[in-house]
Amino acid sequence: MGKVIALANQKGGVGKTTTAINLSSALATRGCSVLVIDLDSQGNATTGFGISNNGSANSYDLLAGKAALDGCRVETSIANLELVPSCIDLVGAEVELAEQDDRHTRLRSAISQSNVSFDYVFIDCPPALGFLTLNALCAADAVLVPLQCEFFALEGLSHLLKTLARVRRSLNPSLEIEGVLLTMHDSRNNLSEMIVQDARSHLGKKVYKTLIPRNVRISEASSHGKPILLYDRTCSGNLAYESLAREMLGVSEEEEAAK
Repeated sequence: MGKVIALANQKGGVGKTTTAINLSSALATRGCSVLVIDLDSQGNATTGFGISNNGSANSYDLLAGKAALDGCRVETSIANLELVPSCIDLVGAEVELAEQDDRHTRLRSAISQSNVSFDYVFIDCPPALGFLTLNALCAADAVLVPLQCEFFALEGLSHLLKTLARVRRSLNPSLEIEGVLLTMHDSRNNLSEMIVQDARSHLGKKVYKTLIPRNVRISEASSHGKPILLYDRTCSGNLAYESLAREMLGVSEEEEAAK
């Protein structure tokens, strides 16, 4: 399997699901094979791809051992991009699996047993540092942290970093921080600029150069069950996720255009 990246932040509404949908789509259109695992019981990544839960195998079945990863994957409207959909049954997964010795490594085992390899696997985590997120952190090679450009954002990040340190000590010593992604940026707002400066002064190169702006078209795209690149390719939100994909791949816009 290629790189497994968990998108995590215990705070809701920071852009985890939006990033999972649109970054994976931008990478897939560049020829990368990508899998998104929706591990949030709200299923926003699933609906954001326009996929309905029609009774097929899902991420709950994966954790419960009722289905293998290769039996849960469904195609999306983007070539090279597949999804493991969510299910409301994830709400009860923690209680059901509480006494299992391997409860925190269920997802890692499922990914390792897949017969298909992807360049990137993105795990969309719920907005809490509970059982589901711990499974994602145990399975991941790295964590991508969306951080909104708002007051108290860095305080919440410090709590997440402490959790990551505990996971490294006890469950996944190879876990790294892939990067911190600043979202909901408004260049007209002085507070946004202060958060950008503070994040970069504290975390340095771990903070992506790309800033994701506040953009209503991104929200509209999700409500239509489409990644932003299929809804409005020219809007600032899509251009930002295109830039983030290039940054992750280590290519400039000029290098990409020359290919």
